[in-house]
Amino acid sequence: MVIGAIIAVCIVLFLLAVIAPRLSIWPQKAVGRTLGAGARAGGSAPGILGRLLSKSFSTSRTATNKSAEAGRKTRGKAPF
Repeated sequence: MVIGAIIAVCIVLFLLAVIAPRLSIWPQKAVGRTLGAGARAGGSAPGILGRLLSKSFSTSRTATNKSAEAGRKTRGKAPF
């Protein structure tokens, strides 16, 4: 369920970055801020569980950033 939500967010950010590269920065920051808060909250759990929870949010944040960046790069290479 969570993986599907992250994939959906990545797709939406990619499409938004292709359609409107400058306007896609704000939703990307909002997603990053939300996932960053989750990583900080997960990191406060004790031991290995804290690292696993923090890492999953951090990895999701990296994936959303890469998809938005790929959308902007695709828009830059597009002939229109």
